[in-house]
Amino acid sequence: MHKQVSKSEFKAKALEFFRQVETSGEPFVVTDHGQPKLEVRPYKTSERSPLDVLRGSVLRFDNPTAPVAEDDWEALS
Repeated sequence: MHKQVSKSEFKAKALEFFRQVETSGEPFVVTDHGQPKLEVRPYKTSERSPLDVLRGSVLRFDNPTAPVAEDDWEALS
């Protein structure tokens, strides 16, 4: 379980919490009235290109050159 901090405590000591995350690498959760609202964690850059991330994600591609009609889009219904 991540460390939890109330929103008011985070507001008062934000820079201190940021430094803790930078040095320890451990994330923490900011709560509002006891409910988790955000997670603060170290930023990690992606070494992979967006195409590498998507590679292998298409499960089936039956006919890539077939025309698409309005009735084919589920989002429009």
